[in-house]
Amino acid sequence: MVVGAGLAGLAAALYLKGAGRAVTVVERADHVGGRVGRYRFADYDIDSGATVLTLPELIDDALAAVGCSRDRAVPPLRIHRLTPAYHARFADGSDMRVFSDAEQMAAEVARVCGPAEVANYRRLRAWLGRIYQAEFTEFMDTNFDSPLDMVRLPRKRAALAELVRLGGFGRLGPRVGRILGDPRLARLFTFQALYAGMSPAQALAVYGAIPHMDTSLGVYFPEGGMRAIAETMAGAFTSAGGTLELGVAVTGFEYTGRGRRSWTGQRKPGRVRRARLADGRVLDCDAVVVTADIGSIDRLGLHRRRSLRAAPSAVVAHGTIPTSVTEKWPVRAHHTIDFGAAWDTTFAEIAPRRGGKLMSDPSLLLTRPALSDPGLYLDRPDGRHEPFSVLAPCPNLDAAPLDWDRLGPAYLHEVLGVLEQRGYRGVTTGFVVDHLDTPRTWLSQGMLAGSPFSAAHLFRQTGPFRPSNFPGGGGNIVLAGCGTTPGVGVPTVLLSGKLAAQRVIGQNRSAHTTNPPTIQTTSPTDAVD
Repeated sequence: MVVGAGLAGLAAALYLKGAGRAVTVVERADHVGGRVGRYRFADYDIDSGATVLTLPELIDDALAAVGCSRDRAVPPLRIHRLTPAYHARFADGSDMRVFSDAEQMAAEVARVCGPAEVANYRRLRAWLGRIYQAEFTEFMDTNFDSPLDMVRLPRKRAALAELVRLGGFGRLGPRVGRILGDPRLARLFTFQALYAGMSPAQALAVYGAIPHMDTSLGVYFPEGGMRAIAETMAGAFTSAGGTLELGVAVTGFEYTGRGRRSWTGQRKPGRVRRARLADGRVLDCDAVVVTADIGSIDRLGLHRRRSLRAAPSAVVAHGTIPTSVTEKWPVRAHHTIDFGAAWDTTFAEIAPRRGGKLMSDPSLLLTRPALSDPGLYLDRPDGRHEPFSVLAPCPNLDAAPLDWDRLGPAYLHEVLGVLEQRGYRGVTTGFVVDHLDTPRTWLSQGMLAGSPFSAAHLFRQTGPFRPSNFPGGGGNIVLAGCGTTPGVGVPTVLLSGKLAAQRVIGQNRSAHTTNPPTIQTTSPTDAVD
């Protein structure tokens, strides 16, 4: 059984099905996607979560596990590279486009920052690429059985040495600032640390892998929205013979036997033999992949580390706006990052464990997907409209337990006022908000401290120190999703599903261990339902 039909759960299901297992996926919502799902309104749908796609080849790998591909999927999944990946605006009135092509980006750097900065950009691009190459196979696409794997396994030891040599365990913001002379350019190569739940000044430099994916490997968008990824993966899974049940919640598990004690002395449960569903049914299961958020697995009788620190959260408004308004805006781009004048201080406001507050000078992400996918435009009696989303980072509920039911609409009004002042004329009157997400929304969905970015990537919550996907103790439960290894983001949750499946089917290729701990089943074709 796989609990949850988000990208992690669907990836795990595809790999398990491709390995010959009988697999049932159970999802409590009425649609697939999880954090990459959709909101449905009267005449349009809009992505409810992630809007940035990198490493689309990881989708190809999951589909290939059952002999499918983007072209052969029904309907086909068509993914296009965004050029530019982002368009940034700065408080001084300047703007810069981000291109994955090195020569295009060099020309843009010369235009905005001057020709002397081009050499610095090339140095940074090369350094980020080396960080990514050292990190991906041995630290992202791998199952860790112990932190000691980093030093006792030769390939991991070599990768660790390379990361140390590259300065990967220093701080990302200061390292980038030493390479680049223009602080505007430095922002474009460090803001991605927020995806990992850290300020650029505090994030480890190993997270330079994220801006490398964004700025060098390319940002993509699928026709029909990000939600089309999950729909295609689900279609490939069911076409291969998998069972998908929507609108069905798992309420708990029934165990047989008793597991070993953990290092804390706590007795872990034994092996799951059946899952209890909210509709009164029970399903027998030989192994279980759980993709519920790390903040809500307690309700399933599983235990998590109580000391986990959550990433900052976000307020996100979704709706539509007339194109007669947006055509007058200063930037025309799928993704616009509108930076405030402040930088380090704004992250300091939202990131502390206690005493967080709203950004006094917010940097905001604007998303206009119809610019890349014209099929998303809405022709209404009063004219053409487009889907539009605004994201404002904010503290999680541990850092600032604010009354978001009361504060949410007022804060959105404030954010839209900021955009109006920055040149997005008509946004306060033209933007019709159909859905507003706040930390309270995320908390109601079981997310850790009301953050859609789960556990922050502190050093003690990174790599082998992140909550394990295989709690062990003699049990047959594996975890997947952004709260476990390898972490937050679309590529990493796809990898987490793959790694969870490897635990079940007895593969652990990336770890290079002789006898990796895996779920023991009675035969290769035993049901995983």
